[in-house]
Amino acid sequence: MATNAHVLDIRQLVLYSGSFGPREIDELCKEISRDVKRFEELKAAVNELKVRNEEELSPAVRVKLGVCQFLIGAFADAFASLKKGDGGALAHYYFAKLHVVNGRYSDAIDSYNTAQTAGYNVDFCALGRAEAYREMGKLQQSLQELDYLSGAIEQTAEYLYQRAATVNAIGGNPSETVALYERAVAADPNHPGALYGLALENERRGNDDEALAYYQQAVAHIPTNVGALINLGILYEDREQYEEAVVCFRRVLDAYPQDRRAALYLKDAQAAVDLERVTETTSTQEKAKMRSLQKKIAEIELSQRSRNCLTAMEVETLGDLCKLTEQDLLRMPNFGETSLNEIKRHLENYDLHLGMTAPAVPPQAVPHVDDDVPPEVRQLLSCPVTDLDLSVRARKCMARLNVKTVGDLTKRTADELLSCKNFGVTSLNEVIEKMAQQGLKLRGE
Repeated sequence: MATNAHVLDIRQLVLYSGSFGPREIDELCKEISRDVKRFEELKAAVNELKVRNEEELSPAVRVKLGVCQFLIGAFADAFASLKKGDGGALAHYYFAKLHVVNGRYSDAIDSYNTAQTAGYNVDFCALGRAEAYREMGKLQQSLQELDYLSGAIEQTAEYLYQRAATVNAIGGNPSETVALYERAVAADPNHPGALYGLALENERRGNDDEALAYYQQAVAHIPTNVGALINLGILYEDREQYEEAVVCFRRVLDAYPQDRRAALYLKDAQAAVDLERVTETTSTQEKAKMRSLQKKIAEIELSQRSRNCLTAMEVETLGDLCKLTEQDLLRMPNFGETSLNEIKRHLENYDLHLGMTAPAVPPQAVPHVDDDVPPEVRQLLSCPVTDLDLSVRARKCMARLNVKTVGDLTKRTADELLSCKNFGVTSLNEVIEKMAQQGLKLRGE
């Protein structure tokens, strides 16, 4: 009978094991990938190590603490711990990774160079530099770093992922990009970057189910990709899985407490959760109200004058009556304030009121662009709305509203956009800002 595979003792590794380098870090990441529930075990061990006495936290232990804090997404704490570390190759390598996370790409390249000089794996440092150059927009230098590499490293998931991301950034063949991401996942099914890349490619092609699955896999591994969490949260919102979306946005804020975008998305998602809870508690009342709306006027004890008026207006149920306003009734001959007050009292008995189901006022016609509009503005208005480089959430709203061009968007009001599912104030501000950059506004702004 086969025995169970060895289960890594995470607490022992973090708190007591003397050896801690790339091999142990790789084992730790793989263990979390095998069982994501053990992530909480890692966090607990890290917090326990963090509060140890100063004399127990040697420079080498500080580096271990910093690396583990990086893995759980506690980036500010990781930087502080590494600063008190031993200044060795491992410390500088993870300094570089933190610099990339924080957008300090030149510092990241310097740290990768220092780590390499101190003895860290040359190939891994080159892959790190390739990523930093790519994020800086220096795509040819990124490609050069990758081209210099040869041998076994070319078959690793990290190499294949970095090359896919660089080919994509250069604007290469999309099929080649996808093939490289797929090869990376074949080499390591738990590679967060490659999984994120495949998720993005599927989402761009409208394959939301496949994208969702890849995002879910990507965020189950450490260190978590923040972009994957944000996009997964948005997809959850699109599917009205608001509680799952809240979890995603909170995880981003755990790593980046000042992330304004995640904070606003969280606010929208939490509001949707609260609304669902209110809806659940009021469903009984709503059902009772629906029954009231179906009640026949003939069953209500009204005066003959009021009854004759409603018969003339072909009002058969309380629902029909609630579609009318006070002005509608008062326009009827021989119908005055006395009859109006009588009807209003009866409606109050059923928690109803006049006008509550009245049809919305149709929107005003939008004028066409005047003939005297300058040609350059006319050309801008004819551009596809995708040229505004909107977020996933905003793009989906445009699709739902059939907004295809920038000109179509200028004909929409803020209220019309806000009426779209999952489109909140955050997305509205984004659209207004993107349009302002082009010297344009929404209708009514």
